[in-house]
Amino acid sequence: MDFWYSVAALIAPLFAIIASGHAVLTKRDSRSALMWVALLFLVPLIGAVLYLLFGVNRINRRAEAMRRETVDEFQRDHECDLGVLSARLGPDARYLEALARASNRVVPRPLVQGNEVQPLVDGDEVYPAMIAAIEAAERTVTLATYIFGNDHIGHEFADALERAGERGVEVRVLIDNAGERYTWPSMVGELQRRGVPVARFFPGMPARLVGINLRNHRKLLVVDGEVGFTGGINIRRHHMRNAGRRTTRDVQFRLRGPVVRHLQEVFYEDWLFATGERLQGPEWFPSLSPAGSVVARGIPDGPDHHFMSHQMVFHAAVTTARDSVRIVTPYFLPEATLVAALNTASIRGVQVDIVLPEASNLPFVHWAMMGHIRQVLTYDCRVWLSPRPFDHSKLLVVDDAWSCFGSSNWDPRSLRLNFEFNVECFDRGLARDLAGRIDARIAAARRLTLEDVETRPLPLKLRDGVARLAMPYL
Repeated sequence: MDFWYSVAALIAPLFAIIASGHAVLTKRDSRSALMWVALLFLVPLIGAVLYLLFGVNRINRRAEAMRRETVDEFQRDHECDLGVLSARLGPDARYLEALARASNRVVPRPLVQGNEVQPLVDGDEVYPAMIAAIEAAERTVTLATYIFGNDHIGHEFADALERAGERGVEVRVLIDNAGERYTWPSMVGELQRRGVPVARFFPGMPARLVGINLRNHRKLLVVDGEVGFTGGINIRRHHMRNAGRRTTRDVQFRLRGPVVRHLQEVFYEDWLFATGERLQGPEWFPSLSPAGSVVARGIPDGPDHHFMSHQMVFHAAVTTARDSVRIVTPYFLPEATLVAALNTASIRGVQVDIVLPEASNLPFVHWAMMGHIRQVLTYDCRVWLSPRPFDHSKLLVVDDAWSCFGSSNWDPRSLRLNFEFNVECFDRGLARDLAGRIDARIAAARRLTLEDVETRPLPLKLRDGVARLAMPYL
């Protein structure tokens, strides 16, 4: 026994030194590097195991290698240059060229014109539309989801996917291995029994343990490479309006036109990572014709070559705004740079409205939000708490001309750790539609003031302040 104690005493400091060096050299956030170094030396062996599982971004190099053989191969049809964009928006919106130019630097895909974007509200509208699209598929179906519930909604999707496969349609389903645990038994086994090709984003151990921290939070459905769905809605009964106290409001978007290729490209990258299979050819990537008037772009985000792209686009949008910024998000824990951008916009005279749920499905995160929210209230950003049911929507509208939607929340997990997908749109009609929907939420909400936050009982403020300490990891 003394021998093994001696071995541990020699190995533990060595592991701590090696892992600390790795953290110092590779961590983008100095706070994260400091936390890991402290943990590694305070609890050397346990800290080394935790760092190996949760601190090392194994995805980065592999994703970089795959990027060179994926996105660059696809043609850039229907690209919209800044001159065409200005003509569409009108002379009074010429300043939005700066936002498009910023996104061009951040995102490896071009703005494309000729898209149709249709909002669909809650599972009652979304699920029938998605299932109908699957039922009409003739060649291919690709579906990525964070949660695939083992309930009547999940089985309706499984039925449609199974029937598509029986018709000879090529079907691929990707489920995040952390989201898979929200339901039991897992739908992975059910889909496999039905003969539906399905994979986990992290396919095996110990990689699946890493997926506890790095999650594929994207929601993508593409049918025949021509019709796409994306937004914040998972596949589970909670998104139906009759789900009782667990009812969850949300919005999904049906897309047609060239931007659908951006959805399919991202699914391709994720599927290649999970399985090694390349989905190539016109059945997966057909030529796409214009279907509407919206100028749009898909924006992937993740702890790889897309790192912090959503945060940078959000920041650019807020700093570009001249009149209004409307935000709807279920979790609001922005880092200091985004807080500063929102406050500066408010100081400049921009009306900043932030709509949050009154009650959250994640109490600890909600406490942290309440401990954090005073930072934007101090400079007159308006915060609104919407009543039940819990609102899971993720929307951003700037100046009734630019909008962004998808799977990203305004928190460190979405903006730093998760794999996410959003779509930005330059279109006044769509932006005004979404702004009207947000204004309807505001009309039914309660405004939260700085006085409300400051006059809460001391135990609540302490609880929320302690929860906020975990903000970088929520």
